[in-house]
Amino acid sequence: MTYTDKVLTCADCGTDFVFSASEQEFFAQKGFSSPPKRCSACRARRRSEGGFGGSSYGGGSSYDRGPREMHDAVCARCGKDTQVPFRPTGSRPVYCSDCFRLVRA
Repeated sequence: MTYTDKVLTCADCGTDFVFSASEQEFFAQKGFSSPPKRCSACRARRRSEGGFGGSSYGGGSSYDRGPREMHDAVCARCGKDTQVPFRPTGSRPVYCSDCFRLVRA
């Protein structure tokens, strides 16, 4: 099949971009059935922001988050005051990091 360059409009920024014949051939080889909706700059921006949807874990990296909210707790094993990254409900024991390593081993 012979491909020719096509001019498409980016869904994000509205600028026109060229969907080249070689890109169309690549898309066909990969089995992609629809042309790209975004220009290369907007695709790169979405990838860097983690909005590309390729991960089932929500995309983005954990480095993008702010500081983790910590909650005060008392270790169920040694009784030491500690902080944990979740809100203790009282339905399960909470351990300090030292006791958690021991219990987990």
